Amino acid sequence: MPDKFLDAAIKEARQGQDSGGIPIGSVLVIDGEIVARGHNRRLQRGSSILHAEMDCLENAGRLSAAEYRRAVLYSTLSPCDMCSGAVLLYKIPKVVIGENRTFQGPEEYLRSRGVELVITDRQECYQLMQDFIRANESLWNEDIGVECAEK
Repeated sequence: MPDKFLDAAIKEARQGQDSGGIPIGSVLVIDGEIVARGHNRRLQRGSSILHAEMDCLENAGRLSAAEYRRAVLYSTLSPCDMCSGAVLLYKIPKVVIGENRTFQGPEEYLRSRGVELVITDRQECYQLMQDFIRANESLWNEDIGVECAEK
């Protein structure tokens, strides 16, 4: 079933990939409107923290606690520990995840803290990641903090 907000996150993922980065995208929706967009910019900016969700939240600027509590964060991939921490910090009540087969963040922990997770298992999100990882395994491992054995 089409979802315009997840489609927007996928568009962000493709923009990230087109600019030389990892194809993960995110949008923040409040009251049915996209208020911020972001994509993984770790490579492009030489950043240690600019995962798609962090970029999206940064692009949202300062929001009130009440706004965050009405928000839904969409991400093409299951958020990692860092991004999940931001969800908890700002008490974002719902996260829609494009896929969690490639990578699964602390989903059970988020649920235990009251965050509603919707896993869409969107094939397009999965395929973006699989294609990227096949071509760039070391960059992917760096992004998720995995040590690679030398070949």
